[in-house]
Amino acid sequence: MRKHFLTLFITLFAAQGFAQKTPTVFIDSKGTMRWSDSRKEAVFYGVNYTLPFAHAYRGMNYLGIDHKKAIDRDVYHFARLGFNAYRIHVWDVEISDSIGNLKENDHLRLLDYLFMRLRERGIRIVVTAQTNFGNGYPERNQPTGGYSYDYDKCDVHQNPKAIAAQERYIAALVNHVNPYTGVSYKDDPYIIGFEINNEPCHPGTKDQTKSYINRMLGALKKAGNKKPVFYNVSHNQHVVEAYYDTAVQGTTYQWYPTGLVAGHTRKGNFLPHVDAYHIPFSNVRNFGKKALMIYEFDPADVMYSHLYPAVSRTLRSTGFQWITQFAYDPIDMAYANTEYQTHFLNLAYTPGKAISMKIAAEVAQSVRKGDSFGSYPVDTLFKDFRVSYSQDLSELNRPTAFFYSNNTQTQPVAPRELQAVAGCGSSPVVSYEGTGAYFLDKLEEGVWRLEVMPDAVQVSDPFAKPSLKKEVVAVISSAWDMKLSLPDLSESFSAQALNIGNTRSFTATNGTLSNLTPGVYLLVRKDTKPS
Repeated sequence: MRKHFLTLFITLFAAQGFAQKTPTVFIDSKGTMRWSDSRKEAVFYGVNYTLPFAHAYRGMNYLGIDHKKAIDRDVYHFARLGFNAYRIHVWDVEISDSIGNLKENDHLRLLDYLFMRLRERGIRIVVTAQTNFGNGYPERNQPTGGYSYDYDKCDVHQNPKAIAAQERYIAALVNHVNPYTGVSYKDDPYIIGFEINNEPCHPGTKDQTKSYINRMLGALKKAGNKKPVFYNVSHNQHVVEAYYDTAVQGTTYQWYPTGLVAGHTRKGNFLPHVDAYHIPFSNVRNFGKKALMIYEFDPADVMYSHLYPAVSRTLRSTGFQWITQFAYDPIDMAYANTEYQTHFLNLAYTPGKAISMKIAAEVAQSVRKGDSFGSYPVDTLFKDFRVSYSQDLSELNRPTAFFYSNNTQTQPVAPRELQAVAGCGSSPVVSYEGTGAYFLDKLEEGVWRLEVMPDAVQVSDPFAKPSLKKEVVAVISSAWDMKLSLPDLSESFSAQALNIGNTRSFTATNGTLSNLTPGVYLLVRKDTKPS
C-alpha cells in the first residue's frame, strides 16, 4: 500500500531537460561564486542524499526496491521542493580498490544515474570525492577491498601509500565518463566543483596538512580538472591557517545547532540558537578570497517545521552561497528513519518540515550577504518570510507565492496575483483537514494543477533507536474535503484526475472538492478552455 500511494506523482511535474548551452560556476578573486554567463552571484540550496551507497543502497535491497525507480521518486520531490543543490560524500571504499583504481560497479552506475536525473531537473552538484571511512553505519562495515579500509582515518592523509592511492582515485573519478550523459565529471556543467574529502583528520603540522592538500590539487590539475575545488575547514582548527595558504577556492563548514543523536525528539524554542553563525578564524590571511559552503546542516532530532528558514536566513546573511541539509531520507525507507537516526526529512513522511525546506530555499535566494534582521524575536519577520515557534510555522508570503508549513490565519498579500501555493494544514486560501502536503500551481488563467500528498501520521519517536521493522511514520491515503479560495478559480471549477489509476472527474461545489484523495488534478474554472 505504501509504495502504491507514493508512486502516483513521479511523472506529473515536468523536468527541465538538458540545456544546449549550460552556464557554469566560477569563483572570483573575492571568493564569490558567480555564473559564467551573467556574472551574477550564484546561490544554491538543497540536500545530501545517499541512496547509491552504504545503508541506503543495502536498504533498497532488503526491501526489494528498484534503486533507479527509488531515485526517480526522490529526485522528483527535490524539484517539487525547489532545490537547486545536491551534495554527496562518495563512499570511496565502495568504488575503489586497495591502490585507488576506480571500480565500475553498481554503486558508480547508480551515482551516474542519479546525476543524470538531477541534470534533468536543473539541480547542481558538488561531489565530495571520498569519505575515508567504512560503509556500515548504522550496521557493520562491509568488506570491499577499498584503500580507505587499509588506513586509520587520521593516518590516511599522511601515509605515503594512502596519499598515492588517493591521487590515483581522485584523478580517475573526475575523468570518469557518465554513460547516461556522455560527459566526464570534470566536464559536466551541472557539477560545479569537487570537495577533496569529507571531514578530514589532520593530526600533524600545518606544513604536513598543506603538503597533502597540494598533492590532491596537483592530482586534480594533472587530471584536467578546471572546476573549483573545496576543502573542509571546520575540523582540525590547529592547522586552519594551512587551508587558506593553498589554492583551494572554496571552504566548507557544517552546522548542527541543536546537537546530534539525542535518542529522542527534542523540544523547546531553538530560534535564539540560530540567530548567528560565528566563524572564529575569519581574520586569517586569505579568508576573504575563499567561497563559503555549508556542506551539511540540520536542526537534528526535531520535528518542528519552523527552523529551516531561520537557519537559511542566518547562513545566507553570513555569506554562504551553498547550503545543503544532511540528509534527505529515501522515500522507500523513510517510514523507519534508519539511515541517520538523528536526521529525518522526506516530503511524504515529514510534510511540514519539507514545506519548511521549500520556504528555506526561497530564503536562500532572497537574503544577501550582510543583510541584518536584528536578534530574536525581531528576526522572526524578515523580507517576505515569517517563522513562529509558538505556532510551529514558517511562511513565505509574496504577491505571486504563498507557502506555509502548518495551519495559518495569515492573509496572502495579493490573492489575485498568486501563481503558486504550497502548504500543510489550512489557510485563508485552502481549508483542509488532511496532514499531507499539497501544491497548487497556476498553469494559465483559470487553470491550475493541484497535487495532494497522502496523510502522514507519526506512530513512534523517529529519533529513537531505528529498525526497518519499526514504522515511525505511516502514510495513509484518506479522503478529505478541500475548499479552495482562489480568485482566479472562483467557486465553480472542474477537477480532472491526472495520475495513473485515478479516473475521477468532478466539479467543485462552492469552491469545495469533496472526498478528495491523494493525487494530481487539473482544475479548470467554469467557462474556461485550457490552451
